[in-house]
Amino acid sequence: MGLHYYKEQFKSPIFNVVKEEKKTSAKRINIVSLKLVKESSLLYRERSVRSPEDGYQLMKLFLADKDREHFIVASLDTKNQPVSINVCHIGSLNASIVHPREVMKSAILSNAASIIVGHNHPSGKAEPSKEDIEVTKRLVEAGKIIGIDVIDHIIVGDETYTSLKEKGHI
Repeated sequence: MGLHYYKEQFKSPIFNVVKEEKKTSAKRINIVSLKLVKESSLLYRERSVRSPEDGYQLMKLFLADKDREHFIVASLDTKNQPVSINVCHIGSLNASIVHPREVMKSAILSNAASIIVGHNHPSGKAEPSKEDIEVTKRLVEAGKIIGIDVIDHIIVGDETYTSLKEKGHI
C-alpha cells in the first residue's frame, strides 16, 4: 500500500463531497434586540380592568372612530392595569386576519401577565361572528401554552359591546 493507494482513495466520490461542503460560504446571522417603541399614550381613568365593562371602556378609547376593523391587544400587569396597547392587525371593512404569534408578541415584550383583545365592527353591530369565536379559542390555547391569560375578547360596536367572556367563550 504505497502512496499510490492513498492518492486513489482521495479521488473517490466520498472525499469530493467533503471538499464541496468546505467550499460553501458561511451564513451571516444577524444579532438583534427587540424593543417596544412608544408611539403615543392615552389616559385610562379606571386604572385597572375589573369587569367586561371596564375592558369595553378601555377598548372604546382606542377603537371608537375607526372606519376599518382594528384588532388590538391590551397587555395587563399582575394587578390588571393596562401597560400597553398594540394594534395587531388592521383589516378591511368586515374582516381581520389574526394569528396568535402576532397577538402574543407585544404581550411578551410588555411582560404581560394577561391580555384583553378587542376589535371593532365598523358596521356598528357588536355580535360575534363564527370567526371571532374561533380566533378567541385559539388565542386562549396559545396563552395557556406561554403563560399569558386571555381574560376577554371585547367586540366594540356603536355605543355597545359584546364580551366573549360573558358569552361563555372564554
